[in-house]
Amino acid sequence: MAATSAPIKVDVGTDQLISHAAHFLGKAKKDVVELAVREYIETHRSEINEGIRAALSQLDGSSASAIALLTDVPVDHLQEYGGMPSGH
Repeated sequence: MAATSAPIKVDVGTDQLISHAAHFLGKAKKDVVELAVREYIETHRSEINEGIRAALSQLDGSSASAIALLTDVPVDHLQEYGGMPSGH
């Protein structure tokens, strides 16, 4: 299977940093970004896992808890935004 890529947007200053790093490292910009992101994620893995555990602890299997988590609206406030269909 061929690797696919997805565009990302960064500000002009960050793009210049990536361009300079790629030039002086003799790498493609996409390779610099990929390595930087992987390194960043590895460095912050425990924080990411902590966030995942916190998110999972908020889920109780209901649609309301999933919507509350995704929207950052407490379950008891969902009614203010139209509520949930009955049976959810």
